[in-house]
Amino acid sequence: MRLFRPTVCSLALSFICATAPAAAPRDALVVTTAWLGQHLADPDLVLLHVGDKAEYDARHIPGARFVSVNDISVSDHSGKGLMLEMPPAADLRTRLADLGISDHSRIIVYYGKDWVSPTTRVIFTLDYAGLGDATSLLDGGMDAWTRDGHAVTALVPPARTGTLSPLKPRPLVVDAEYVLAHLKALHTAIVDGRNASFYDGAQTGGGKDAPHRTGHIAGAHSVPFTSVTDDQLKLRSAEELAAIFTKAGVQPDDTVIAYCHIGQQATAVIFAARTLGHPVLLYDGSFEDWSRHPDYPVENPAKRDGGR
Repeated sequence: MRLFRPTVCSLALSFICATAPAAAPRDALVVTTAWLGQHLADPDLVLLHVGDKAEYDARHIPGARFVSVNDISVSDHSGKGLMLEMPPAADLRTRLADLGISDHSRIIVYYGKDWVSPTTRVIFTLDYAGLGDATSLLDGGMDAWTRDGHAVTALVPPARTGTLSPLKPRPLVVDAEYVLAHLKALHTAIVDGRNASFYDGAQTGGGKDAPHRTGHIAGAHSVPFTSVTDDQLKLRSAEELAAIFTKAGVQPDDTVIAYCHIGQQATAVIFAARTLGHPVLLYDGSFEDWSRHPDYPVENPAKRDGGR
């Protein structure tokens, strides 16, 4: 039997592999306009535009298909159910295939104007569907694309149905009972992604049928969804994001359980947390659902500080 004897080259290669830094999660989750420009003609590319339909009709990145959060979610407009929830797996599979997504697709999602959180909701849904490893955000969206001198078009690509295997949804969505049980759990951070005025109790959210409770889930940390991008709507640097999460009270090894009003804004926080390597979960019912549980704890800083 021939024994394997490591050579100098193989030992050197082993050393390089052992010492080479691991790629940051951000590297797979975010692409630049330069990268997209080089891969725009790739046959497996699926490019999704999130934004105003009239804006898409006027101009979009060549080959992009329009998608709204309503295309890949279900909502109960009766006032009795919840808004923006995940569809059943079989239904979601059909909706994603209708966008041209197949098992081997490389999916890039981008926003028009300032539609950041609807875009991250689409990305979260794809991750939930098991397609997260194949999905990335175009950093800066449509504005970055045009600012960098790339072409746009009004031509709509022909409809194409993808070939997608039955979905095996990832366990990324949790309910109120799960959140309640983890309010004080070790290595877990409940994060409120709404604007700080809602977290602080200065404003009260709510739908057309009933207001939400005022304040935030007891013990939650505040990371407003608008804080994770800069003034050009590009994702902040890893150092900036880490500082934002640390200042809010989130530890580097925490699992982030994020919520907002109905489960959209929180996905921008979740996306940022993923780029830092945090395990993430979405409380999809969010404060809309939490408010329906009068016995579940809420903190209202405005009331504590002498306000309402």
